Amino acid sequence: MPFLTVFLAKLIGIYCVVIAAAMLLRRRETIRTINAMVDDPGMIMIAGVIALMGGIAMVLGHNVWTGGVLPIAVTVVGWVIAAKGAMLLLMPSSMLRRFFEALRYDRFFILYMGVTLLLGICLAGAGFSQ
Repeated sequence: MPFLTVFLAKLIGIYCVVIAAAMLLRRRETIRTINAMVDDPGMIMIAGVIALMGGIAMVLGHNVWTGGVLPIAVTVVGWVIAAKGAMLLLMPSSMLRRFFEALRYDRFFILYMGVTLLLGICLAGAGFSQ
């Protein structure tokens, strides 16, 4: 397995596990922060710039669509991060607000964090088993 694939799997995996755990432990604060952020164009722009830069870096460095599940999963995560960054930067505030409301973040918070935690465990586990 290429070094970059293993490195990114470990990096993304550990990040997802820590973020999901922290957000689950601080559920009220997280939901309050996300709600406030959606109404703050400056914070949306900063989040979009960071996500777009990170996603583009991953896609440029690791755009691998063959070689098994792990390289493809890492590539898909990179593309999703880049798309999220572009969406945050390009979508009008009113549309972002409607999109966020449609996600029902406060209602499905445990589900979203559970998916993030599971993704993190799978990626870190695969990365560290190489």
